[in-house]
Amino acid sequence: MATRRGFRLPDTVVTMAIETRPLGQTGVDRSSEQLKSVAVYCASSPGFDPLYSRAAGRLGALIAERGLRLVYGGGHVGLMGVVADSALGAGGEVHGVITRALEAKELAHRGLTSLAVAETMHERKLAMSDAADAFVMLPGGFGTFDEFFEVVTWTQLGIHVKPCGVLDVAGFFGPLRGQLNAMTDAGFLRADHRDMILVDEDPAALLDRMAAWTPPKVEKWLDPQQR
Repeated sequence: MATRRGFRLPDTVVTMAIETRPLGQTGVDRSSEQLKSVAVYCASSPGFDPLYSRAAGRLGALIAERGLRLVYGGGHVGLMGVVADSALGAGGEVHGVITRALEAKELAHRGLTSLAVAETMHERKLAMSDAADAFVMLPGGFGTFDEFFEVVTWTQLGIHVKPCGVLDVAGFFGPLRGQLNAMTDAGFLRADHRDMILVDEDPAALLDRMAAWTPPKVEKWLDPQQR
């Protein structure tokens, strides 16, 4: 297979055109099926503590070892690159979704099983959510939190019914857990909605809990085409 700048070219590169079809056609509810793919949201930087990269690597390897497909943001840098390389190194299938602007900056991973190119950030998020049966957040910044809490909100609203988990590496998400409790105590977040977010320090235990997850009974507010 041809290579470029040291990376193996992905088996499939798809240019996305989500805007040419109704968004409802991209929405897939896989709640009744066994988990087959997991989307991981994480940073495009490694962070200061090497524990973050170790955790990302372990999660990527575990996803592959369990026969699950990794879906992620398509980059080769930071924790994104670590989780993808670890899944590939363990023989797994990795599907990346990146925007055309980021691809132009040569941030795309060229060794993936498949790579989709979206025109906008919103299309990228839609494509990742539709391609995954579950979602995991690793340490990261604004973009990581934005992506994760959007899919959490979609579960809360009944747009999709998919487990959302947080891998708490070295206590990184301790303040977030406290904030979620504060939101519940203040009457802004229902306890059952708070508890939709599965939090664990062990990646294997987190994947186990996500596979066994039972969705709460929530009123369906919106359909996929209304995202």
